[in-house]
Amino acid sequence: MWIVPSWHSAPEPDAINLVLDPGLAFGTGSHPTTRLCLQWLEQNIQGGETVFDYGCGSGILAIVALKLGAARAVGVDIDPQAVTSSAQNAEQNRVAAEFFLPGDAPKFLADIVVANILTNPLKVLAPLLAGAVRDGGRIVLSGILAEQAEDVRQTYSTWFDMEAAVLDEGWARLVGKKRAAA
Repeated sequence: MWIVPSWHSAPEPDAINLVLDPGLAFGTGSHPTTRLCLQWLEQNIQGGETVFDYGCGSGILAIVALKLGAARAVGVDIDPQAVTSSAQNAEQNRVAAEFFLPGDAPKFLADIVVANILTNPLKVLAPLLAGAVRDGGRIVLSGILAEQAEDVRQTYSTWFDMEAAVLDEGWARLVGKKRAAA
């Protein structure tokens, strides 16, 4: 997988190439938290999944999910400029990702929810994000400093069987599988 600005040629034309110009919205693929999420998506998208990207920034995670074979990807961000940037990036990459402000997002249960935002918002949003994942679905969380990972893992363990944190340059990624409601 390559992330290439529009003014460069892809180094491997047969690879999955994402055209993404650096802009105001977070998420160019170079930050460890984005990289951790991209690696997980690349290793786990089988094809046909529904993906919900909360805090979509540039839209990179939703766009890559579709390029990897997801059937539907919806992104949400509180920043209207990020929603606009995400939609433009999806168009530039010829994928049908959908992007919304929180109040406008469609309600559905996703196979995968990915959220690359900071620890405190992740903890506050835990019930909302857990409610967006179907039973047996996965949650992928990043934007977490390594020393905060256990706290976030404990918060989400209410709904998910959480895996050990994966670390990159002092940042953590947490993944969990949603348990069926009792």
